[in-house]
Formats: sequence, C-alpha cells, structure tokens
Amino acid sequence: MYIYNVTLNVDDSIHDEWLVWIEKHIPEVLATGHFLSARMTQVLVEEEMGGTTYSIQYSAKNREDLDNYYKFSAEKLRSDGLKKFADKVLAFRTELKVIKEFYPVANNN
Repeated sequence: MYIYNVTLNVDDSIHDEWLVWIEKHIPEVLATGHFLSARMTQVLVEEEMGGTTYSIQYSAKNREDLDNYYKFSAEKLRSDGLKKFADKVLAFRTELKVIKEFYPVANNN
C-alpha cells in the first residue's frame, strides 16, 4: 500500500472557507478511483508563519494506482485549489510506502 500525503498550511484569513472547500475536494479525489480512502488530520505544531497546518493522507492499493492519479487526475485537482486560494495555502506532497502494519495483540487475561 502507498500513502500520498499532502501537508497544507492554511492562512487564517481563508481558513473557514478552505475547510468547507476541502470537505468537498477530498471526495472528488477519492472519486477518481485511484485511492481506497483518505484521512484528514490537523498537525499539532505552531508554525512561525502562522496559519493552521493539516495533513491529508490518501491510501492507494499499489504504485500503479498512485501513478495513474498523477497521470490522469492530479493536475486538474491541484489547480482547482490553486485558483481558488492562490498563495493563502502552501502545500507540499510526500509519498510513503507501507512496509508493515502492527496492531496490539489481544491480551486474554
């Protein structure tokens, strides 16, 4: 499994509008069919530049699905946010490959 992580710092001046927009944007990304799920989290650090930082993690079943997202869908979806919020939202993207997942062992005592 692969995780496509988008970390975004959102300027306070557009924060509420961005929250409404992102809750519509994430389902649009999922509707491309390239991802299994998405998780949105708030990054709990105070940035010197201010604003609020979020991480959105999209899970892809395999590398091919992630590559197809880049090839067929990413440019348009990225440009939608850029047109709407310009430099009020700063984003950087990382890819993660899940090597192994661990879960707690049930204790039957």
